[in-house]
Amino acid sequence: MNPYLAEFIGTFLLLLLGSGVVANMLLPLTKGNGGGIMGISTAWALAVFTGVVVAGPYSGAHLNPAVTVGLGLTGKFDWALAPGYIFAQVLGAMVGVGFAWLMYKDHYEQEKDPGMIAAPFGTSPAIRNFKLNFLSELIGTFVLVLVILYNAGVKIEDLNQTPIGMGSLGAIPVAFLVWVIGLGLGGTTGYAINPARDFGPRLMHQLLPIKGKGPTDWGYAWIPILGPIAGAALAAGVYLAAGA
Repeated sequence: MNPYLAEFIGTFLLLLLGSGVVANMLLPLTKGNGGGIMGISTAWALAVFTGVVVAGPYSGAHLNPAVTVGLGLTGKFDWALAPGYIFAQVLGAMVGVGFAWLMYKDHYEQEKDPGMIAAPFGTSPAIRNFKLNFLSELIGTFVLVLVILYNAGVKIEDLNQTPIGMGSLGAIPVAFLVWVIGLGLGGTTGYAINPARDFGPRLMHQLLPIKGKGPTDWGYAWIPILGPIAGAALAAGVYLAAGA
C-alpha cells in the first residue's frame, strides 16, 4: 500500500471510531449514552490500535503530525515525506469524522446543546485558560512522542520498519500509551495530542450542515495544533540530549 494512502486510511479509522465513541457517549437516545471518561478513553485507545494495525506495515502509522515531527527531528523519518503524511492525516480525519456524523445524524438532531454537538468534532477545555490548556496539550504529547521515540530504537531507513510498523503487536503498546494519557492527563482539554485529529474534524464542524450547531471556536483551535507540535519538539530534544 502507498504510505500516504495508509496514513489516510489509518487516520480515517482513528476518527471514525474516536469521534463515534464521543457521539455514542454524549448524544441523546444512543445505546451508549452516559458511558463516561473510562469508556471514551478506552475506545480512543482501541481506535489507535485499529488504525496502527492497518497502516503500520506500510507507513509506520504516524496518524498524527506531532509523531511525524518528532520522528523527523530525531532523524527517524525522511522530512521530504512529511508534507504528504500530514496532508493525508488531516484528510483522513475529516473523512472519518464525516462518516461518524452520518451514522449519528439522527442523534445530533435530537441534541439542543451546541457544545455537545461540537464535542465529537474538536476538543475543548474543561476550564478555559489558554496558558494551562497549551501546557496540557504539550505535556500529553510530550509523553506520547517520547515513548514512541524510545520504542523506535534505531534510526529507520525502511518505511516497512518504522517504529510502530510491526502489525498488531506493535500497536498494543501505543494503544496502552494513549489509554493512560487519556485517563491520566486528558481531563483538562480532552487530550487532542494530535493536530490532525482536532483541525480536520473542527473544519468539518464548520462545513457540515449540522442542525443546531454553534460556533466552531476557532479562537481555541491553535492550542491543539501548536501544543502538540511543541510537545513533540520537546520530546525530540530530550531524546537527543539523553544520547539515545
